[in-house]
Amino acid sequence: MNAPSAQSPLARLLTPPLSIGLLTLAAASLLAGAWYFQLVLGLLPCKLCLEQRWPHYIAVGLGLAALAAGLLGHAARLIRPALALVAVIFAVSALMGAYHAGVEWGWFAGPTDCGGAAPAAAGSMQDFMKQLQTTRVVSCTEAAWRFLGLSLAGWNAVISLGLASFAALAFLRRPS
Repeated sequence: MNAPSAQSPLARLLTPPLSIGLLTLAAASLLAGAWYFQLVLGLLPCKLCLEQRWPHYIAVGLGLAALAAGLLGHAARLIRPALALVAVIFAVSALMGAYHAGVEWGWFAGPTDCGGAAPAAAGSMQDFMKQLQTTRVVSCTEAAWRFLGLSLAGWNAVISLGLASFAALAFLRRPS
C-alpha cells in the first residue's frame, strides 16, 4: 500500500490555479493599498504613481480571466501561460517602481511633465490666481511617505519583484 504523497506547502502554493489566485489577490491588495493612501490618508499620487498602478490593474484582469477559464475547464491550457504573462507584468511593475524610487532619491531625472496638470482656462486674472491657490501640484521627485527608508514606489518595486519571482516559479514548476 502506497503512503499518501505529502506535498510541501510551497509546492501546494505553486500549483497553477492557486498561484494565479494568490497573484490576483496580491495585485488587488496593492491597488487597494494605493487607493487607501490616496482616499483615506490624503496622499495624492503623482504621474509616475498613477502609471505604476496599470500593471496591477492588468494583472487583476488577467488573473480573473484565467481563473474564470479554469472554472470553465480550460485551466490546463490557459493558467500556465497567464502565469508567464503575470511574471512579466510584475517584472515591469518592479522596474517602474525602481525607476520612480530612483527619481525620488535623485538618481534619475524624472519626466519633465511630472508635477501636475495645468489648470483649466480661467475667465479672468482673478479666476486664474484663485485656481493657482487651490491647485495642488504633486511632484514625482518627493516621496510623500516612507517606511523603513522606502517610499511607496520603492515598496512597489520590492513587492512586485517578489510577485514576479513567485509567478515565474509557478510557471516553471512541472505539472504533477
